[in-house]
Parts: sequence; C-alpha cells; structure tokens
Amino acid sequence: MPEREERVRFAAFLNVCFTVLELVGGFWTNSLAILSDALHDFGDSTALIGSWLFERGAKKSPDARYTFGYQRLSLFSAIFSASILIGGSIVIILQAIPRFFNPEPVNAFGMVGIAVIGIAFNGAGFFLLKKGDSLNEKVLSWHLLEDVLGWVGILVGGIIIYFWKFYLIDPIMTVALTAFILYNVTKNLREAINILLQGVPKHINLEAVKQDIKAIKGVLGIHDIHIWSLEGETDIFTAHVVLDDETLKKQPEQTKQTIKETLQNHHIEHSTIELESKYRCAGNVCEERHINSE
Repeated sequence: MPEREERVRFAAFLNVCFTVLELVGGFWTNSLAILSDALHDFGDSTALIGSWLFERGAKKSPDARYTFGYQRLSLFSAIFSASILIGGSIVIILQAIPRFFNPEPVNAFGMVGIAVIGIAFNGAGFFLLKKGDSLNEKVLSWHLLEDVLGWVGILVGGIIIYFWKFYLIDPIMTVALTAFILYNVTKNLREAINILLQGVPKHINLEAVKQDIKAIKGVLGIHDIHIWSLEGETDIFTAHVVLDDETLKKQPEQTKQTIKETLQNHHIEHSTIELESKYRCAGNVCEERHINSE
C-alpha cells in the first residue's frame, strides 16, 4: 500500500488532470453543474497540492526548535483544505441560485459522458485516500467524495434533461449535493479545530481514564491531567499521580508501567507521568482536600 504522501500526491495528480477536462466540458455542454464543479475542483487541486507539500514536511524528525516534530503540518493542511472546500461550496450555491429563475438549455449527452469519466477519476482518488487514517486524508477524501456524488448527480441530471428537457434539475442537483458535503466537511473542520486547541480527543473519555488510574493499587489521586492529540492520530497524556508512601517507596516504576498499560487501553501510547507523595506535589505541600477532590 502506498504511503500517505504518495496517496495524496497521486490524488492531486488525478484532480489537476480532471479539472482541465471539466473546464473544457463545462463550456461545451453549457452546464452550470460542470462549470461549478470545475471551479470547485480547482480549489480541490490547490488543497491537494498544498496537502502533499504539508505531508512531506510532516515527515521531518523532531529537532531543537520543534521537539514534537512537524506532524502538526498535516493538521494545518486539513484546516486549509476544509476552508477551501467550504469557500468553494458557497460560491457554487451562489452561482446556482440565478438558474432557478432562468434555466438554460444544456448538452445532456455531453453531460452524461463527462459524468461517467468524472465518477471514474474522482472515485479512484476517493478510495485511495479513504485507506488513510489521518485527519488530513479524511478531509481530502471528502473533497473527492463530494466530486463523486456530484458527478452521480450530473449523470442523473443529464439523463433527465435528455429525455424530459427538465433543465431546472441542473441547479437543483448542484445545490443539494453541495449542501450535503458542506455539512459533512464542517464536522471534520470542528475536529481539526478541537485538536488545534488541544482539546480532549472525541474518542477518549476523560472521566473513564481518571477512574481507571485511580483504581490501580497504591494510587490515591490524580491531578493536572492533560490529554490532547498531536495531529489526530497520536494521543498524548500528562498528569501528576499521587501514591501512598509504601507504593511510592517500593514499587514506583512498576506502578508507572501499570498506569501506562491502562492508558494504552484508552488508545493513549505517549504519556508523561509524575509520581508524587500525598504530602508533596512538585515541591509544594499538597492539600488533602485537593487530592481527595480528584
């Protein structure tokens, strides 16, 4: 299976090639749906190329300046791509509105032919990126899924126009499919913003993590908990864990390992844990009520 960067690069190549074909086909058929999709694909192509460059940068190893590495470049790419997709969707809807009042005839036969090619090109790119696990690839796959569904709509619309001359179907399908994808991509954008703000990943239950750690023998309390995701795949945990005197003296490393194994059950593999006595927290005297409140 190709690596993430190769998947994004190939999807970008497919999209750029097909954007050129769309522009020609849109003017030939006089179809707003095709011309609008060409505009949208131009935005998609820009996003995909940018994403490919970001993915290359994200592979760089940590250094003295960026100790976590450059993996978050992939996150910025996801936000960049989602923003372009949302902007393009708004433009498409605004272009379609006038045709509700003044439908124009289109070349139905040409629409059907171009739609079949569009489904093949964008479908290949969608299934390629769908194999990826990163948030960036998820957002990009929505770009291409939008195009696949759009071309299915254009195919159906072309058939309807060919047999019944119902030209209003062109703007109807354009608005309906664009609104559907607009709704879905905003969910990915919200997830990307949550990661950027270092929120708790949606697949992790903070209270469940706390309870599981407190259930470990020798653990009296836990505080200063932070759980976030680096780029949507790598989850990070830091906390101060308070142990009883006997455990802290005789089994500190074993207890820390047990905590790490517990965290792995919550899909957290990168953790930093500071063990403390109930009488002292990071050099300051702990208040008993603070420990118990956790």
